[in-house]
Amino acid sequence: MIRRMSCHPSLVLVLALLPLLGGACATPAPESSVLVAHLGAEGGDPDGAAAVGAAFRASNPGYDLRFHANRERIEAEPSVRVLFVQAGETTGFVGEADSALAVGDIVLLRPGEALECAAPIDAVVFMLPGELTDELPTFVRPDWDPRITDTPGGCATETGAYRRILLTWLPENGPYLSHALNAHRVRITDSFTHYHPVEGGFDELYLVQMVQPGARLLTSDRTAAIEARSVTRADAATVFEETPLAVGDLVYLPRGTVHRGLGGVLAQVIAAPGFRPGTEIGVDDDLAALNRELGLTGDSALPVHASGE
Repeated sequence: MIRRMSCHPSLVLVLALLPLLGGACATPAPESSVLVAHLGAEGGDPDGAAAVGAAFRASNPGYDLRFHANRERIEAEPSVRVLFVQAGETTGFVGEADSALAVGDIVLLRPGEALECAAPIDAVVFMLPGELTDELPTFVRPDWDPRITDTPGGCATETGAYRRILLTWLPENGPYLSHALNAHRVRITDSFTHYHPVEGGFDELYLVQMVQPGARLLTSDRTAAIEARSVTRADAATVFEETPLAVGDLVYLPRGTVHRGLGGVLAQVIAAPGFRPGTEIGVDDDLAALNRELGLTGDSALPVHASGE
């Protein structure tokens, strides 16, 4: 069973009274650490963007992120930046370099570099510590760069999956290396359920660029209970939250958050500091075991990817 992110106040009151009435009571669901900025909404959701930015900065000292809407120029700054084009089509100019730009492309800006655009774009911009290597290009276009090809894996393992790695930790995974920020553009239909550990792992963000009806993200902060298989039958209904996804959503998934994408979503999956090897830990076997041990079936069952059944 899956819990939606919103909860009516009357339901909270009923749950609070259950112990007094002598009924069985589930452990109250904790406040979710997952944050969503609806950048595609009218006005760009400045409060949501501010909340995501504050959480990201707190978890990643030396980093920052901002959303720029309807801009023809991104001014120079003293830090390294990676710019993700989220809306618009244009020609971009950085110094003497130029390129066509569209949704899905990224621009790597070195200290002191500005981006000029022939037409306005929307962009999510990450500020990074350190430097970019000379081998990294200014413009990375996953649908046009012959060095970037589909690489099934991670949350899109099916044959023929659209999964294009723009910035990678390991040279065998792609041509453009970075240990400050990694990104791949991927079409997720039904990913396995997993998390990235707090120690040695990374924060992950989904920048949603296309969706099909029913696109959604399942998340849980109950990682330890899932792995220990200590979830009770009463608690099962509150283990997962479901977040519907829309174009323009920027979803922040802190280290340690269990997550699974479903329903057809095309997103830039962004990791800070990067997709460190060995830090993608699946939990579908644990979820399937909990369903068996607790006798959970049908709508009451914990959601499990086919790989764990």
